Amino acid sequence: MRRAALSLLAVAAVVGACSSKPPSAPTDLARDLSGKVKVDAVVAHLNKLADIANANNGGRADGTPGYDASVDYVVRLLKDKGFDVQTPEVTRLALEKPGAQTLTVGNRTYSIDQASLLVQTPAGGLSAPAVHAAKLAGCAPGDYIGTPGKGAIAVTDDTTCSVADKQNAAVASGAVALLVMSPPSTQGAPPGLFERGYYKQLTVPVGVIDAEADAALWRTTAPVRLTLESKTAQIKSRNVVAQTKTGSPQNVVMVGAHLDSFASSPGINDDGSGVAAVLQTALQLGPSPGVTNAVRFCFWAAGEEALDGSTQYVAGLSREALDDIALYLNFDLLASPNAGYFTYDGDQSGPASNDVAPAQVPLGSAGIERTLAGYLSLAGRRPADQPLSDAVDYFPFLKAGVPVGGMTAGAAAKKSQLQARLWGGTAGVAFDPNYRTPADTIGNVNRDALAVMAPGVAFALGTYAQSIDGVNGVPPRDQRHRNAATR
Repeated sequence: MRRAALSLLAVAAVVGACSSKPPSAPTDLARDLSGKVKVDAVVAHLNKLADIANANNGGRADGTPGYDASVDYVVRLLKDKGFDVQTPEVTRLALEKPGAQTLTVGNRTYSIDQASLLVQTPAGGLSAPAVHAAKLAGCAPGDYIGTPGKGAIAVTDDTTCSVADKQNAAVASGAVALLVMSPPSTQGAPPGLFERGYYKQLTVPVGVIDAEADAALWRTTAPVRLTLESKTAQIKSRNVVAQTKTGSPQNVVMVGAHLDSFASSPGINDDGSGVAAVLQTALQLGPSPGVTNAVRFCFWAAGEEALDGSTQYVAGLSREALDDIALYLNFDLLASPNAGYFTYDGDQSGPASNDVAPAQVPLGSAGIERTLAGYLSLAGRRPADQPLSDAVDYFPFLKAGVPVGGMTAGAAAKKSQLQARLWGGTAGVAFDPNYRTPADTIGNVNRDALAVMAPGVAFALGTYAQSIDGVNGVPPRDQRHRNAATR
């Protein structure tokens, strides 16, 4: 109860801190805009997305005609409203054919990793002597001086340069393939080894081996067999991005939801509900509202595919463009059948996250959570913390240092007895029993939850479109120091 009361006071402080509003702005844009986002209109969008899924083998997954039709629907409505809409391309790899990824040395076969699934060995594998670079980093042709590289499988360590540089040096020395020794680590590969888009630069088979396989290579001069047979295809899709023509472009309030569904699912709650709420908010706000800060609406491709849409978007921004983003709001699964009412834990007061350390949470995220928790309290729903995750589209923004926040009604986790007493519903049952299944249909949408959550999108957006100052505000432009290392 104390937290709910504090949330209410915090929301009031934000509203009271709003200043220098354009003459045409409502006195309280947050309340005005949220009042215009009606559940019937949001459900109408969900019905359209359901029709699209039904017309496309029951799904709207990234890279399918159902996804393309979803993009076309969102783009058409935004353009009809007067927005300038961009659809930047997103490219990702999808497994087309699984295959062996092995290295055979003598009578023993080691499992290895195929660095690029766009390049395979010949059928049956490639047999050749394995030769370590004289200078183990193998970053330049000179690193192979004194080693018989022609026709060999070059072997390097994982230091100093990118895998593409290592390959180019090996090929220049006459090698026909490359093995990179990179031991497994909880920290992942060394920085710079696998640069963004590295796989597009690889032209010969490249495998990643561990220390055990490398030791076996040091002990033999006989030919070894490298087999890399997995094959992928490049999948191209599109994000949808639209920004208001008014408001400061140096204090952009971003709001987003992933537009794709999980494979073989219509994706009406996950995340048609977030898409529909964000879309209806955009349509009610319009392209030229009386706002202090510009608003950018984003509908992400490949949210179900390692967040490729949002990740590539953030990676493509300059430091200047990143600094222009005041905050990012994300909305996912807003109409779960056994709904909870969660805000993303920007103040780190809830259960610890397995994915995000407290020190990683950008300054300003706590204020966003208080704004959304205050909204839910005003709407008669007691808010609870949702731990921050690396599997939600806010994560690339979080890594870049952008304050983040949002709401969800819950996914596959089961509702506790306490939560059932707090919100109703059934304890011991998932918040969304249909999560990532063919049953995520329009018939299983929780209208009551959606009627609370969808206006909350508009409330948060309207709050920060008026002002990013105050107790629940975010750092001003001259105090933002985004992490360009995410690019």
